[in-house]
Amino acid sequence: MNDPSLQRERLEKPTLIYPFEAPPAVGKTIQVAPGVVWMRMPLPFVLNHINIWGLEDEGGWAVVDTGMGTDDTLAVWRALFAEATDQRPLTRIFVTHMHPDHVGMAGWLTRKFKCRLWMTRLEYLNCRVLTADTGRKAPDDGVSFFRQAGWSDGAIENYQARFGKFGKYIHALPDSYRRMVDGEEIKIGANTWRVIVGTGHSPEHACLYSAELKLLISGDQVLPRISSNVSVHPTEPDADPMRDWMESLAKIKREVPDDVLVLPAHNDCFRGLHARLDYLGASQERSLDRLRKTLREPKRAVDVFAALFGRSIDETDGGLLNLATGESLACLNYLMHRGEVRRDIDASGVAKYQLL
Repeated sequence: MNDPSLQRERLEKPTLIYPFEAPPAVGKTIQVAPGVVWMRMPLPFVLNHINIWGLEDEGGWAVVDTGMGTDDTLAVWRALFAEATDQRPLTRIFVTHMHPDHVGMAGWLTRKFKCRLWMTRLEYLNCRVLTADTGRKAPDDGVSFFRQAGWSDGAIENYQARFGKFGKYIHALPDSYRRMVDGEEIKIGANTWRVIVGTGHSPEHACLYSAELKLLISGDQVLPRISSNVSVHPTEPDADPMRDWMESLAKIKREVPDDVLVLPAHNDCFRGLHARLDYLGASQERSLDRLRKTLREPKRAVDVFAALFGRSIDETDGGLLNLATGESLACLNYLMHRGEVRRDIDASGVAKYQLL
């Protein structure tokens, strides 16, 4: 998930080109290229939309991403089907990654049209694991993870109350799927799309690149106006997702030309891919520099929010606190894995980080 209220960018933003005057109204479509249409689904957050892409396929339409599993999204899908002048069915459901706004309606759509779900393996399996936590008590490892980050007793209680709700907005996934693999070329209708896997924001995020159409469906891997959350999670507390994220930015720049039209999951279609990738990388480096300065004195993960995001975080906003903590730990782990920072855990189980 991404949250526009949690941003770490400070550099002057590059000038990107937005070729469409406005996005499609909810329940409507805009053609962005021959055989490619743009749709929008509502989200119940500050970030109030997700973009869905329709790709003309043999015998019907494939879609990329599905929207969150809510009554509002269901109503929009039904309106789209009812208003379509071309009543061909959906043939395949492609999902870039496992977050509920992307995969939430995949189970409903695959069952309605008796079609296959296409995902990368880690995204599919991780989604199955997390949805299985529905209704489960918060694990001790999770409590220890957030306590080590410096969360208060009240914040821990909020976490325990919220735990197990990942699957609330996800229709049950089908019990089988078609695996997408990095570098694989997939024929969809008249065009070929190459899978480009990125990591950091999610375990095995799939972008789709068409050289013929000069299009990149970027999911959350590249967004024009906000930056994707990169977090450490309780299930893998020593992970280094920020390294994965930075390497993925460089990989996309190597593998995708700058002349593409980028079709992101949020905000508007844009041109200027390489400038945006450079900006995201430079912005992250600046954030790490600010973090290094604040770590001249020992700090908990919750003490570095101002350095990274330019603001404090209200601990009563459990979702935002979770995102901020996860990203702070991603930055701290990045420096720790490179031998720049040490971590000391006190008798109460709270970790403090300091520059070496």
